[in-house]
Amino acid sequence: MMLHFELVTPARLLISEDVHMVTVPGTDGDFAVLEGHAPFMSTIRDGEVLVQKTPGGQPETIAIRGGFAEVNARGLTVLAEHAG
Repeated sequence: MMLHFELVTPARLLISEDVHMVTVPGTDGDFAVLEGHAPFMSTIRDGEVLVQKTPGGQPETIAIRGGFAEVNARGLTVLAEHAG
């Protein structure tokens, strides 16, 4: 099972792909999302999103600043004020 992950900034859609797991720097602490995660929303703090494309794979890191994350039936969307 794969998680659909999108990373969006005000300027453009940066990533839209199926991945294994994403770890997000939430305001109340980091949280990891896998396929089938319960729906929720969280504000995010400045930090790094870790994108693990395959189980046990080396995560790709993407620096982000501010915004929020939403998990729903379609997957995980991170709306960041700035990324890269």
